[in-house]
Amino acid sequence: MKLSSKGRYAVMALADLAKFEPNNPISLRDISLRQGISLVYLEQLFLKLKKNNIVVSVRGKNGGYILNKKAADIKISEVFLAVEEKIKTIGCEKHSNKGCNGKSSKCITHNLWDELENYINDFFEKKTLNDLIN
Repeated sequence: MKLSSKGRYAVMALADLAKFEPNNPISLRDISLRQGISLVYLEQLFLKLKKNNIVVSVRGKNGGYILNKKAADIKISEVFLAVEEKIKTIGCEKHSNKGCNGKSSKCITHNLWDELENYINDFFEKKTLNDLIN
């Protein structure tokens, strides 16, 4: 299974945002220090999160980021989608005629990994940021 740091760090940063000051802007520097995530990396992630309306930036001396909606309304799957993270447990494209092993049929364990991928994605669809901070 592949899950890059993009999804994990985006969820960590948003949980930090939701937990520490849900109504006041938080600087990426503060999140970086608390969570041990590179500031440059957070800047890249938050551009995507802002573009997908998960966070809003606030300018000024006490600026930073705030959540665009309640933590209970932000699904983990939505965060993954925003940062272009995909949970993938199979080596082939699900709906392709080409099989996992480069042949015309799916590998013998294809259905097992496909079912696991569906389970994982369903799990993240049901979890929200609020679940992480409570």
